[in-house]
Amino acid sequence: MNKLRSSLPGKDDITRSPLANGLILLSRANFNSPSVVISGYIQAGSLFDPDEKLGLADFTASAMMRGSAQRDLQQIYDALESCGASLSFSAGAHTAGFSGRSLAEDLSLLLNTLAEVVRQPSFPGEQVEKLRAQLLTGLAIRAQDTASMAALTFDQIVFANHPYGRPEDGYPETIQAIRGEDLADFHHRFYGPRGMVIAIVGAVEPQEAAEQVQRALGDWDNPQQPDAPPLPPLTPLQETVTRRVDIPGKVQSDLVIGVSGPARRDPEYLPVSLGNSVLGQFGLMGRIGDVVREKSGLAYYAYSSLNAGVGPGSWEISAGVNPDNVAKACDLIRGEIARFVEKRVTVEELSDSQANFVGRLPLSMESNAGVAGALLNIERFELGLDYYRRFADLVRAVTPNEVLQAARKYFHPERLAIAIAGP
Repeated sequence: MNKLRSSLPGKDDITRSPLANGLILLSRANFNSPSVVISGYIQAGSLFDPDEKLGLADFTASAMMRGSAQRDLQQIYDALESCGASLSFSAGAHTAGFSGRSLAEDLSLLLNTLAEVVRQPSFPGEQVEKLRAQLLTGLAIRAQDTASMAALTFDQIVFANHPYGRPEDGYPETIQAIRGEDLADFHHRFYGPRGMVIAIVGAVEPQEAAEQVQRALGDWDNPQQPDAPPLPPLTPLQETVTRRVDIPGKVQSDLVIGVSGPARRDPEYLPVSLGNSVLGQFGLMGRIGDVVREKSGLAYYAYSSLNAGVGPGSWEISAGVNPDNVAKACDLIRGEIARFVEKRVTVEELSDSQANFVGRLPLSMESNAGVAGALLNIERFELGLDYYRRFADLVRAVTPNEVLQAARKYFHPERLAIAIAGP
């Protein structure tokens, strides 16, 4: 095995340790740094949110560190800061995530704090109201941000009648409807160790990490914890749908044009990912950036992105333009999409993107946090412990024809979602 591959995580240096309560620990030692990173998730995402209280999972996750049955917010943060440690929570559609770091000698403090706040959060009333004010401020800012509103509207079109079409941070009226007891009830019902995953990377042996996790969380149980709700099938668009959001007083319009895309585990994921690089990522943002921004001068920025996770993803092109140039920019982007599904990418374009994918992988693993994220991806998407050792071969095996066939499966120029936000 060459040196590059052996520096990437693999079967020989990733330890996967299932606990009896359903928690999964993934660990990898790295003694080149005295620190340690923990990262993970709990099966308590916004899929469980009722429509009238959308944002409840995000609200709950954001409140986890605001106090526990043992300590208030100040005491928790003082304990972490006294040794330079950190711990934070967030929420997505499927999971509530957490991440933290400390010196290796303080790993037990970090894990004990994690266990304390996930098992016995107190949701103190004063802190809940402060957090509600922050969340509402964030939503007010979102409503005036053209890029955010275009992205939100795009999701509502592509994922109509699907949970992914709902914003995970909710709406002002749904955040206002959430009470403190709703947070406590959400935690009681959905937070538990079954399906919980923790990655620990840094200056600690896997056996020691496993023993510490067992002490902190091994006896946690929630018999009422439900299985994740199944995702309904996504109905693809049958025609182009355009929706505009009027935000007076803005000097820029943002637009998002695209379609639904593959899930992370779909066989088309790598061909689509490489195709996306050619279309609107590589160099000065690929073909899209070259045509819309460099040659035509119509956009402040223009690029494509691929979002893929547990369920159906999205393949979208984003641009920020002068409001007078919206129609021209849309036409150019749609023309570039049509060209992309008519003719194969060139061997040179694909080769450049393949080299970029292979070359940047080791860079993404230079930090403990990068490796921890990779370990979580391995578990979440069932990629296999040797996935990152095989990655270069998988990428180089993709052909121009596979990129074209994958593009044709998802991109239909006559069936696009177009979201525009601006004056």
